[in-house]
Amino acid sequence: MKNWTSTLGDISRQILTEFGSLSSEQLNWKPNPNTWSIAQNLDHLIVVNETYYLVLASLKAGTYKTPFIAKIGFMVSFLGKIVLNGVQPDRKKKMKTFPIWEPTTSNVIGDILNRFQNHQIELIQKIEGAKELVEKGIVISSPANKNIVYKLETAFDIIVSHEQRHLEQAKEILQLMKNNTSH
Repeated sequence: MKNWTSTLGDISRQILTEFGSLSSEQLNWKPNPNTWSIAQNLDHLIVVNETYYLVLASLKAGTYKTPFIAKIGFMVSFLGKIVLNGVQPDRKKKMKTFPIWEPTTSNVIGDILNRFQNHQIELIQKIEGAKELVEKGIVISSPANKNIVYKLETAFDIIVSHEQRHLEQAKEILQLMKNNTSH
């Protein structure tokens, strides 16, 4: 199962290490209205990842409807590579997310760090429970757009890379906050 679950565990630990001592106000701090806070980055990851849960449940139930485009092998490979390249942690290119994956626009309420940690445990369980589906080479469509198709294995690569990307983004926000308050 590749190293998805161990990488997700590493991300969880890094989130606690980097942001565990921050107040709710600090977690919600933004350098400007167009930038996501640390809390919004974490909320966004939960929102995105949970949209895959319905896909996994319908695959297991045998009710998943694969779109026609999924039968075109080179499209599956091509689209999977495009999406995976778009979520790499290096963050050289800014990307706009799909509307269904936007984080809350106001302060993230509640204990986002605990919510994220609990989410990660659940996500790891879902990935471990999908081992047979990955081995079968199942193709799915993106929960955000039915015409974007890729293998389930690629979906897990995307999820992990996307989390790494937003961890880096959240670290950048923390650095900006530290620089802003040290003056």
